[in-house]
Amino acid sequence: MFKGSYRHRIDPKGRLPVPAAFRRILAEGGSSTLVVTLLDQCLAAYPTHEWSRLESQLVALPPFSRPVKALSRLLSSRAMDCPLDVQGRILLPAPLRAAARLGREAVVAGVLNRLEIWDPESWSTFLAESERILEDASLDVAWPVPPAVPVSGPSRRPARPQGNPSRQ
Repeated sequence: MFKGSYRHRIDPKGRLPVPAAFRRILAEGGSSTLVVTLLDQCLAAYPTHEWSRLESQLVALPPFSRPVKALSRLLSSRAMDCPLDVQGRILLPAPLRAAARLGREAVVAGVLNRLEIWDPESWSTFLAESERILEDASLDVAWPVPPAVPVSGPSRRPARPQGNPSRQ
């Protein structure tokens, strides 16, 4: 899974270095190509096996549903295979760079099964908006995760602290 965010320069030819931590994950998964598509305000880059999984999910949806057709068309028609070169860079196609408003700088964020490539200003705006949304949201998610409560039943005595055993 991809996690973390990194800031990189996009060279004049449109090549973006993939962060070393992400290249290691791609290599472990046997992928040397990313499928890049426009998603919201950024570019989403999927390892080929994750893109195949996404395609399978889309194909399994009702084919005549208007939202399904719209999503399938938008994701697929904008998708392009972007192989990593020997220096660990991907060439971002000019139309995709323009659609995501990418200039000379980019933030590459790991989002579980994909990378997202953001214009730094759009990324900052997204973070600020997301933090505001989450302040007001109740998602029934406890964070940080509360510690586990020891189980004590009728046949179990409560656990005693390790450092100070008592004698009976």
